[in-house]
Amino acid sequence: MRHIISILLANQAGALTRVAGMFSTRGYNIESLNVAPTNNEAVSRLTLVTTGSDDTINQISKQLEKLVDVVSIADMTKRGQIQRELALLKLRTPETSRDKLATLINEFGGHLIEYDEVYGTLEVVGNTEEIDDFMDVISSLAEIESVVRSGTMAIAREKPVFDTHTAD
Repeated sequence: MRHIISILLANQAGALTRVAGMFSTRGYNIESLNVAPTNNEAVSRLTLVTTGSDDTINQISKQLEKLVDVVSIADMTKRGQIQRELALLKLRTPETSRDKLATLINEFGGHLIEYDEVYGTLEVVGNTEEIDDFMDVISSLAEIESVVRSGTMAIAREKPVFDTHTAD
């Protein structure tokens, strides 16, 4: 099963390396990883996606809790949460498909960032499935030259998972 794990991590040199090393050493795979500062400059939020049974995820959480730089851990999969991912796509679009492509981009809530004679660059935000669906649909109209995806980010729907004001 796919799990989204949210970690508050101290902003220390090597903290991310220690988390990634724990996964590597134990043979766990990270499907996506996103790290960014929070409103507290002492901590960053690391959101990672991995797969495994509940027992495997519990083991991962226990191992992460042992790392000195880890402040808090939450398995977002077990909570009501909102997931988003950003995708940037570079497309080669025939002139005849551009109007239909513009309509699809608009329907999916995407934005055309720039266009020249050959390539269009666009952004789309959604959950992983929505971005996958968007890419499937546009592939019939345009040749996807390159894709850059941020990886999943998640936030709790109700009460915040972490209080970043008090995490030191």
